[in-house]
Amino acid sequence: MINLPTDGPLTGLRVLDASTILAGPLTAQILGDYGADVIKIEHPTHGDGMRGHGLDKDGEPLWWKMISRNKRTVGLYLGDPEGAEAFRALARSADVVVENFRPGTFEKWGLGYEELSQDNPGLIMLRVTGFGQSGPYAERPAFGTLVESMSGFAHLTGRPDGPPTLPAFGLADSIAGVAGAAAVSMALFQRARDGKGQEIDLDLLSPIMTAVGPGVIYADQLGIDQERTGNRSQNNSPRNTYLTSDGHWLAISTSANTIAERVLRLVGHPEVIAEPWFATGRQRAQHADLLDRHVGEWIGIRTREEVLAAFEEAGAAVAPVYRPSELLTDPQVQAMELVTTVEDETLGPLKMQNVMWRMMRTPGRIRSTGRGLGEDTDEVLTHVAELSQEQLERLRNRGVIR
Repeated sequence: MINLPTDGPLTGLRVLDASTILAGPLTAQILGDYGADVIKIEHPTHGDGMRGHGLDKDGEPLWWKMISRNKRTVGLYLGDPEGAEAFRALARSADVVVENFRPGTFEKWGLGYEELSQDNPGLIMLRVTGFGQSGPYAERPAFGTLVESMSGFAHLTGRPDGPPTLPAFGLADSIAGVAGAAAVSMALFQRARDGKGQEIDLDLLSPIMTAVGPGVIYADQLGIDQERTGNRSQNNSPRNTYLTSDGHWLAISTSANTIAERVLRLVGHPEVIAEPWFATGRQRAQHADLLDRHVGEWIGIRTREEVLAAFEEAGAAVAPVYRPSELLTDPQVQAMELVTTVEDETLGPLKMQNVMWRMMRTPGRIRSTGRGLGEDTDEVLTHVAELSQEQLERLRNRGVIR
């Protein structure tokens, strides 16, 4: 049995997470981190595909432990009429439903917003799809990789003479997951005003298009497409990664002119500061070869610790390119508790990313790691959906619940 939240800004809210890989579950995880009672609905046999993503330890999926933290798990087949009826019973007392099936699937099961809101007019339903609920692509299967490609992200990422580059992690899904939590929060705020719920149509493409930046307005107003610049930027220089004498990479950015001046003084080339082109980031970017050479040569004969110490003393901006294992030992990460240790029933203490923001009066927290498939089915369906033991046994015998 999981301990229900008793603190956090969303305490008292109930969320049904009927979504799978990855944006919907992340939205629900964030809501759960801040006090919502999240009930994870999974297929009773197959479970959420997230259980099979990433590495495992002793058969325990590690990514699942994080993405499904603070959630009760229910194995329930929604495609069965009795399973759908059990879901409707859960939705009557829910504040939020998160789903990411293809458009029309929930309607086919009798679980569309029109049906669910008849019993619960204040219900908020977040619908996450690759391309949205309408339009010519609505029925297409979509994953983060596809929208990372379409958004302009892949076009801008990589070396100028190399191919478009995709991220090594679920970038589009993760951005959409955070956006979904913001959208739900806005809908809850509106409901507090007028008592009415609403549907939210969230596609994966929109959030990452926003994150990519001004490419659309450049294309519209200037007729140009931004091109790949590798680790350089069209907006400032020096901005790149540089190799130290002991084999470590460091990243430098000089978005502010004062920072650029400090860097060039530090590396022994104050003469370039007087050049007319040094006055703006865009003009400095046109002289990136020269500036990178000055910075790279200076860094290349020093160790990482020497460079970091010198940059800190000079008030210039630099950061190491970390492996995850190095991130765990960083003093700032430790001081801010950006990584925390959580007790897992099977694996013992686990380190994972902490809640995403620190609220001083109503902080979020991690109460549990991701649980086993259907571990809370009987408890939830008995106390929330108010099903009898006879109903549970009938559904279990038919394979509708686990």
